[in-house]
Amino acid sequence: MAYSYTHSVCSLLSNTPRIRLGPFTNPNLHLLPSSTRLSFHPLRFQGFSVKHTKKSLVCEVKASMAVAVDVFEKEELAVSLAKYVADLSNKFTKERGAFTVCLSGGSLIKYLGKLLEPPYVDSLEWSKWHVFWVDERVVPKTHEDSNYKLALDGLLSKVPIPPGNVYAINDALPAEGAADDYETCLRHLVKSNVIASSSVSGFPKFDLMLLGMGPDGHIASLFPGHPLVQENKKWVTFIKDSPKPPPERITFTFPVINSSAYAALVVTGTGKADAVHSALRGSQNSNKLPVAMVSPEGELKWFLDKGAASKL
Repeated sequence: MAYSYTHSVCSLLSNTPRIRLGPFTNPNLHLLPSSTRLSFHPLRFQGFSVKHTKKSLVCEVKASMAVAVDVFEKEELAVSLAKYVADLSNKFTKERGAFTVCLSGGSLIKYLGKLLEPPYVDSLEWSKWHVFWVDERVVPKTHEDSNYKLALDGLLSKVPIPPGNVYAINDALPAEGAADDYETCLRHLVKSNVIASSSVSGFPKFDLMLLGMGPDGHIASLFPGHPLVQENKKWVTFIKDSPKPPPERITFTFPVINSSAYAALVVTGTGKADAVHSALRGSQNSNKLPVAMVSPEGELKWFLDKGAASKL
């Protein structure tokens, strides 16, 4: 079923063993039978498992955050991602009566396609979803570069999320104005308890951040070496010189991304293998890629295909 859809412009006032993770160096890591357990002293690994075509690694990086790294065939990745999102939707709609989820662009929407199939399409409480964008290109919503249009065409127009629960940017504004307007919207929704507030950071605490990654290791519109990576006051900021077109965008800042309850990184393709390796196996002393700086308050989970994981 297709839904007639408008949007709400934001124009408002398992059993996998846990392991401790020390500084990443670069040990040789190979696929092993599911019963195999390894210990690498440089990484302080205490567990590693592989199941069928998937390998799983769960790490405890700090007391407050767990990290899981799973490797899939592409079809299995979509199946697992849908279950992961659905489980969190059920958790938060039951606990707080709402599910705040932040989308990215790129191939992410394609991998969410299994949510449009049984059992999820008819069982999820779509009316309690509140949808935001981690970043957005400052283009009209009908433009092919629009992350809103990508999500609308691939997901949102096919499920009964109330239009008022979909928070698109005001594309009539320039980049700086659109960023300020989106932050005003978020502050209003935190004040009205639609979005939770982090007791740790004071920034908005979204239930789930769904993140992609570029071959250069950027996430959202936070690019390697760009000053915005260090922004720690604003909730939403803007960029006019994006290394990747289109040049003008708005983006959540790292304090917002890292205040989320859960974050998932969905990364596929051999062209991203070097950045994945750098993030998960890079030297502690090397300059961190933006993707390596993702550190939510709760759990971080990597969804990789074999290509993206090929250099781990």
